[in-house]
Amino acid sequence: MRDLSRPTGSESEAFDAHRMKTRRLLVVGVLLGILVLTAFVAILVGTLGPIGPGVPVRISFSEALRAIFGSSGYHWVFWNIRLPRVLLAGLVGAALACSGTAMQAVFRNSMADPFVIGISSGGAVGASVAGLLGLSATMGMLAQPMFAFMAAAMAAFGVYLLGSVRGKVYPESLLLSGVAVAAFLGAIVSFLIYFARQEYHQLIFWLLGSLTLANWEVVEILAVPVIAGTLFIFLYGRDLDALLLGEETAHNLGANPEFLKKAMLFVGAMLAASAVAFTGVIGFVGLIIPHISRLVVGSNHRILVPAATLSGAIFLIGADTLARTVVAPTELPVGIITALCGGPFFLYLLRKNSMGRER
Repeated sequence: MRDLSRPTGSESEAFDAHRMKTRRLLVVGVLLGILVLTAFVAILVGTLGPIGPGVPVRISFSEALRAIFGSSGYHWVFWNIRLPRVLLAGLVGAALACSGTAMQAVFRNSMADPFVIGISSGGAVGASVAGLLGLSATMGMLAQPMFAFMAAAMAAFGVYLLGSVRGKVYPESLLLSGVAVAAFLGAIVSFLIYFARQEYHQLIFWLLGSLTLANWEVVEILAVPVIAGTLFIFLYGRDLDALLLGEETAHNLGANPEFLKKAMLFVGAMLAASAVAFTGVIGFVGLIIPHISRLVVGSNHRILVPAATLSGAIFLIGADTLARTVVAPTELPVGIITALCGGPFFLYLLRKNSMGRER
């Protein structure tokens, strides 16, 4: 006689699905709350505001709130400088983290991130060429981002061609091809910097990662690929879970491994290239955030993708806030802050993986 207190197989599956949905909603809700709070605090922090160095102007909380929600004399500063920058930081952090999550699933390697396939180096070449040719003066402020995006996309496509054989993608070959292409493009960037002369400092600042291009037009342009790419990766979350079990297992579970790898590489490259185009090289976000999110919420991509995306936005908003205030009234490139966080973390992962192989 069946024990009525125990759920049947179908009931157990339904219960697990309900629990997973509840957990996903809880994680997303908590991270959304943290993101809103972080963004609000970042808007208040700066050389003008109630929080920060107070150079050149310190105002009270009430004055800051009137400037944000009312028509104070500082309204323009908060709405046209501070708010677009915070939103751009959130979009770029979300794009890099979501791209890194997809890349780590495709490569089945927690040390992979968007830049291993040469995206950052390609974007650097494009931006450097546009800067040296003075195209911003003739084509407008979007000339450098446009060239950076095209070059980053071409670099990703070139790595894909080098790392695939007869249309089949091999993750190991992709990684090696990405390293080789990144090194080659890095040499080209060094060559261009040598001849930059008066544009040298401008190129270096861009190569270190900066959000100084932030405005409402840039936010609107970047929002489209970030939202579309994140949604696409989220919808294929179950297939990514299957891919982690191996290509043969994924195929038996109904996934199409070859299509999935190509689609994730394309969408991940699009997300990272879009971010690089407007902000320069901001490294390690796609490495740190997916790995930490995986430790907290697990490897289920229906939870991991939104968690990593929101966490990436939170992380980069915080990093940029620190970058523009730590040496105020000047500011550091945000790429320096992320490198200071990501470098030791990368060494930790490298050490951990090496010790795991010895056991």
